[in-house]
Amino acid sequence: MASSGKDMERAQAAFHKKETQAREGAKAMADYRAGEEAQRAKTEKLRALRLAKEAADKEAAAAAPAVNPPKTKGKKK
Repeated sequence: MASSGKDMERAQAAFHKKETQAREGAKAMADYRAGEEAQRAKTEKLRALRLAKEAADKEAAAAAPAVNPPKTKGKKK
């Protein structure tokens, strides 16, 4: 009977270990997915800011008068 008790304890310990690993795995996966979502949101925000800046720069360039190079008075020899 002593062997049966030790087997039972070993089985319970193994079960408890597997349960703990499953919980930790689920938490790690949730953390990983949350990190991915945060990175995706940050990328979208930065892209929107970049596109807005590019559009503003393009409008500013179109609205600015064209700069002509200075004219020279004579030809160099």
